[in-house]
Amino acid sequence: MEQVNLRKLKREQLLELMLQQQETIEMQEQKIRTLEANLNQREIKIEEAGSIAQAALALNGVFEAAQQAADQYLLSVKAIAEDKS
Repeated sequence: MEQVNLRKLKREQLLELMLQQQETIEMQEQKIRTLEANLNQREIKIEEAGSIAQAALALNGVFEAAQQAADQYLLSVKAIAEDKS
């Protein structure tokens, strides 16, 4: 509202305006808290997704090493079997 209009209002009307503004502020503060909570949850999910991806990559390395060890074992068993033949 313009300042001139505010000067024409009665005290009761001004207090009513202040009350409405306070209610609006409280609603906006609640909305901010809700949005911040949602943002925090998304950040946590993103961090967890990163951790899961890193764990999957680490497991891939473990599986690759296990496969290489199994391949080497089979080769050595076949070599031993051929030597005995």
